[in-house]
Amino acid sequence: MNHSSADSMRQRSFTIGRGVGAALVFATATAAAQTFPTRPPAALPITTAQFPPFQQATLVNGLKLLVVSNPRLPVLSISLSFPAGTQYDPTGKSGMAEMVAGVLTKGAGKRDADGISAAIEGVGGTLSAGAGSDFLAIDVNLLSENAALGFELMADVVMHPTFPEKEVELYRTQTLSGLQLAQSSPAAIAARVFARELYGKHPYGRSADPASVKAITRDDLIAFQQSRLAPRGALLVLAGDITLEKATELANAAFKGWNGMKAPAGALLGIENARTTSAIVLVHRPGSVQSNIVLGNLTWSPSDPRSYAATLANKVLGGGGDSRLFMILREQKGWTYGAYSSLTRHLGTGYFTASAEVRTEVTDSSVKELLSQINKIRTEEIPAKEFEDAKSALVGRFPLQVETAAQVAAQVSTAQLLGLAPDYVRTYRQKLAAVTPATAQAAAKVAMRSDAVLAVVVGDGSKLYDKLKAIAPVRIVSPDGATLSPDDLVLKAGALDLAMDRLVARSDSFVVFLQGNPFGYQRNKLEKTATGWKYTEDTNIGPVIQQHTEVTFSNDLVMGAVTQRGKQQGQEMKIDVSYAGGRAKGSAVTPQQKGMKTVQVDAEMPLGAVDDNAVVPLLPAFKWAAGAKFTVLVFQSGKGSLAPITFTVAGEETVDVPAGKIAAWRVEMTGGDGAVSFWIEKATPNRLVKIGVVGTPLEMRLAK
Repeated sequence: MNHSSADSMRQRSFTIGRGVGAALVFATATAAAQTFPTRPPAALPITTAQFPPFQQATLVNGLKLLVVSNPRLPVLSISLSFPAGTQYDPTGKSGMAEMVAGVLTKGAGKRDADGISAAIEGVGGTLSAGAGSDFLAIDVNLLSENAALGFELMADVVMHPTFPEKEVELYRTQTLSGLQLAQSSPAAIAARVFARELYGKHPYGRSADPASVKAITRDDLIAFQQSRLAPRGALLVLAGDITLEKATELANAAFKGWNGMKAPAGALLGIENARTTSAIVLVHRPGSVQSNIVLGNLTWSPSDPRSYAATLANKVLGGGGDSRLFMILREQKGWTYGAYSSLTRHLGTGYFTASAEVRTEVTDSSVKELLSQINKIRTEEIPAKEFEDAKSALVGRFPLQVETAAQVAAQVSTAQLLGLAPDYVRTYRQKLAAVTPATAQAAAKVAMRSDAVLAVVVGDGSKLYDKLKAIAPVRIVSPDGATLSPDDLVLKAGALDLAMDRLVARSDSFVVFLQGNPFGYQRNKLEKTATGWKYTEDTNIGPVIQQHTEVTFSNDLVMGAVTQRGKQQGQEMKIDVSYAGGRAKGSAVTPQQKGMKTVQVDAEMPLGAVDDNAVVPLLPAFKWAAGAKFTVLVFQSGKGSLAPITFTVAGEETVDVPAGKIAAWRVEMTGGDGAVSFWIEKATPNRLVKIGVVGTPLEMRLAK
């Protein structure tokens, strides 16, 4: 047999085999189809969560101990909670509880911050602390064989925190930076205003601000820790591979000598919702192209038995990507990327919210739709299939929320601290499964008040006010809470009061630093022309931004034109806008989250407004002084819109930049798309010496 015949035989054998295999598969599939069930099997009965019985003890110092023993895995979660949340912050010092929690683990006993980190990370564990509205909690997670170390570290942090001055100041600096960033975040503004308007003078309505954070001293932190972190009234929960006897032994040894009276109780809000009609608070944010909507109302105490039914109603309304709000506002109408609702529990009265971030032009329609859907969940019984799908999702998801020792400790701690029934966690699924469409509707009617709702809308008031006042009475405020009138919604500009003699031709070079490491450069040049000034800027920030910008303006600060070319994250961008006759005209192509966006620019350019690219060269000419504050109307040429930007002198600092150590004003810029800090030389020629983008590890420092 020759080779070709052999190859032919092998090919025939393969082909025959493949045909037999196909027939076998077809026959098997046919048989399976004849026996495969046509409907899913019936759901098994809902059982209690598989928790070992809780075991409790009270230590001699009054500390309550609760153990959920589970020896299946050699892991242990320890959670120690105190009634020491933000509601207990002293008046004028909001942010105290969060600062205490933030610095507790940065030095305790004989260990500094690095020593604590090395000890816990050396055994593969974690140690953290945090403060919510009602409670401050310290959590340790590690292998059960290292339980003694976990107790030692936790006891040190609670009983012997050192509150190192440098750690206090570092936390303060980080908090102030976060607050500065939040001032430019519509979502953060909406949340802050909603809490303030909903709870009024109650501590739940307060939030930290720069003044309150700056007012907190190290002595304040020590006093708060000594008075509020007391064993009586605290709760120690252990979940994982440990017995009650062992836990008691370790706790008694670790917390030996820790005594103190029970911390005084805080003020709790009653369950009544004083609001009887709906109202809208419009937070005017000029130039916004989107609106952040948060609306809702007070509900009830955490132990209210209607909470199970309300949870199911909320799941149907806005509790996920398959909810009514999400499907209608996003999928059907295309108004938003997401719309949701939630129920929040407090030790006092909790609250309900529904929220969405939408385009400016559909803001009023979105508010109406949110209210319509809330009214529907209150007045119409949920269809059977929709109800059962929501119930199945909640009931089926719960076991995934109590898989780990840390999750078990968190669930048990929350239930105990809020005063829920002892069997709350173990019977949660059964009680949720017992909810009916009728009880869900009844609970929603009380928990979700479309007839007496507080709505907070953060957006451009000049485009929203007239439409929103047709829905409900509107009160207008600024992002910092100042009351505004409808007349204040009209953008006003006037000639800038600058020290023009400080405007001189110059060339500056900056090094761009990312997390303290050189990452690029920026070169600026301001030169005199026959008709005024020309500013040129070249920026190269690694692979992120490469762009060239030119902007011209006259001696009396009338804008001429701006051109920009470059790439942002690999996407080509360009701006060509000219200014004449009180108008801005041109086009811009700028990268957005969903790709490139082309804007045809044709807008009013009021007297005194400046192109946003002209702000940097003009900074030296501002009349800087302690406490100075300037608001400038800028034209965002990449968007084709106007927005006010505010510069506030926040302090004096000596900055160390490649060009040397320079005494400077620290100036915070808010408004526009984000928050930026500038450091401007105090002495003539008042150079810009440093730029920091708040919330990022990016800085530009003057090189020469």
